[in-house]
Amino acid sequence: MSTPTLSFTHRFVPGSAPGQVPLLLLHGTGGDEADLLPLGRAVAPGAALLSPRGLEHGAPRFFRRLAEGVFDEGDLRRRADDLADFIGEAQRAYGVPAPIALGFSNGANIAAALLLLRPEVLAGAALVRAMVPLAEPPTADLGGRPVLILSGALDPIVPAANAATLARQLTAANARVEHRTLPAGHGLGQADLAALTAWFGARGAGALSPAA
Repeated sequence: MSTPTLSFTHRFVPGSAPGQVPLLLLHGTGGDEADLLPLGRAVAPGAALLSPRGLEHGAPRFFRRLAEGVFDEGDLRRRADDLADFIGEAQRAYGVPAPIALGFSNGANIAAALLLLRPEVLAGAALVRAMVPLAEPPTADLGGRPVLILSGALDPIVPAANAATLARQLTAANARVEHRTLPAGHGLGQADLAALTAWFGARGAGALSPAA
């Protein structure tokens, strides 16, 4: 399939399993649109994969940070809107429904922001090493969308209390949240692969919808 010109440079892998919810793959700082394709294939075999490249003023990330763990929230809000618009473009171009976001670090943080700012564009999310994206989150209704948060017990970047606050915020927004803390640091590892595979696999094709 030829790749249409959309607002984000991206990769799209068509699905091979009817009814499987597509995945939106959101890489971490320093990554690109190829980084999470192997992970997406591994945890959701047969799902369509949509993987955009984050680029913030030449930096390989989805939004600007002012310091480690300190976000430029104005930039984050603008770029979350841009990403939400891209998701809509991709749905029309490829004929796919709203995806489940699978994000790591910077990608997980913008996915969390999307859930709170533009919940209509996602069917749910798996957030690996996510932090609270917005100091004052808007009132949102996620309508029972499933959300998995995977934190690392040894993560030097994401404080445990911060990840717990994010879980509470998403639960208050009516998401079905599962928050797990793994024996890991900030990087992706085998424990994440196992947890993600189990989370996606337990629900099966088409079962990650809010009504499931």
